[in-house]
Amino acid sequence: MAATGGGGACFVLGASGETGRVLLRELLSRRLFSRVTLIGRRRLSLDEETEAAVAVVDFERLGEHAAAFQGHDVGFCCLGTTRAKAGAAGFVRVDRDYVAQAAELARAGGCKHFVLQSSQGANQHSRFLYLRVKGEVENLVQAVGFDRCTILRPAVLLCRRQELRPTEWIAQKFLGIVAWVFPTAYSVPVETVARAMVAILLQPGEGKVEVLENGAIHKLGKAVPQQGT
Repeated sequence: MAATGGGGACFVLGASGETGRVLLRELLSRRLFSRVTLIGRRRLSLDEETEAAVAVVDFERLGEHAAAFQGHDVGFCCLGTTRAKAGAAGFVRVDRDYVAQAAELARAGGCKHFVLQSSQGANQHSRFLYLRVKGEVENLVQAVGFDRCTILRPAVLLCRRQELRPTEWIAQKFLGIVAWVFPTAYSVPVETVARAMVAILLQPGEGKVEVLENGAIHKLGKAVPQQGT
């Protein structure tokens, strides 16, 4: 797909999350697609939503919403939750099961390129639930058989969360300092991840499946000029 032409269509899963909100702004401001669809369980209170189509779905019955996934060239998935918010079973259901089923519906609906936000250290054999689930969903998405599948594995995301606990605030401040010394090792701003997703569209793929580690995300994200510069 020639993304630079402003044609075609894409969908975004997880537009209410930190990365998803920034990605949505990037996609709309750069006019990369003629149609952008937000797929989620509810409408969002975002200014950008007025410029995008919205498909409200029930993720527990996602198979009944196949129409929401039809007619898109590219799918972006930033969908995810935390064990603290959803419990272990809920985390697995959202981060693995919902994502894998969405990928299957997208492929059946004609999507050729699927872009998945995963995590640094993702490994299906990890003894840590978070990393194991991320590794499992990577494998499931790859198995769907997209013409092109891009997986991003960012390190700790630096962002201004809407709901920031005291411990998270301290961690963000600490990692912000560490980033000055080791800029690509342990963290990455969500803005950089979103711009890397945009950069992926503007270059040819390197094989059917691409896995971008944190250093590559930093490099790609910096290669795309910020809007207004």
